[in-house]
Amino acid sequence: MNPIRKQFDAQPEFPFSFNYRDRKTAQLELPHHLHDWHELVYVHSGMGSFFIDRTIYEMRRGDLFIIPGSTIHQAFPDKDDPVTSTAVFFSPELVRQTSLGESFSYLQCFDSCSSNHAYKLECPAALESQLEDKLAAIQSELTGQPSGYRHSIVLYVQYLLLLIHREQRAGSSGSRSPFVGPNWMRQSLLYIDGHYCEQISLSSLSRLASVSSAHFSRVFKQLTGMSVTDYINVKRVIRAKELLLHTDDSISSIAPACGFDSMPHFHRKFKQIVGLTPSHYRHNSTAR
Repeated sequence: MNPIRKQFDAQPEFPFSFNYRDRKTAQLELPHHLHDWHELVYVHSGMGSFFIDRTIYEMRRGDLFIIPGSTIHQAFPDKDDPVTSTAVFFSPELVRQTSLGESFSYLQCFDSCSSNHAYKLECPAALESQLEDKLAAIQSELTGQPSGYRHSIVLYVQYLLLLIHREQRAGSSGSRSPFVGPNWMRQSLLYIDGHYCEQISLSSLSRLASVSSAHFSRVFKQLTGMSVTDYINVKRVIRAKELLLHTDDSISSIAPACGFDSMPHFHRKFKQIVGLTPSHYRHNSTAR
């Protein structure tokens, strides 16, 4: 199965979506998916696990997950005590502003998570209270839609991002035990993350993990929601997107650089995962 490209029912002038206090179940939760928008997920109650990029986290009350665009992720609510959470989705364009003479950006918290490969913030009580107040205020604006409600929501989102940035800078919180699952699984995900542009097989991964291929495949799918092959292909396509956006490299050179053994395979997987061909993706992104 290929990852789902989550679609947002939002107008171009207001690229924002909000799911307030959703009670998650395995039946209602999306399979592994990715999107270009940034996402914040705050856990109000319940339990579960959350696979993001290369790490499997516990989900508990007061946890905040900070998910940059084009990051693969899937939540797994607990069967007996499923998570109730609020998700905030928005395009980076929603909160961009001039520097005002400071080296601060509302998107710094996402940049920090990407560079550190750490996407979970365990919120202290004071931050929990502020986050819950601001999320409730956003829901109130969306429900009542008073004059200027979109501008109000943007201000609330900016303030949320400021609070998160300051908490990250303070360094007083974080995930004390981020990884869920056996140690060989953690090491395997780290290995894939460093070698996904090379040829990697299930048999070679299982040998490194000292488990059978069948056991490796079963546990990998159970903890990440996807097969090893799908995961590697998604990582390759995400890398290809970065190269298409930030370099002038030709598509014919990007494909092998990302681990694809042929152009038809690259085009097929890229379109399945992104929804566009590589050339259309580059053109549409640079035309914005």
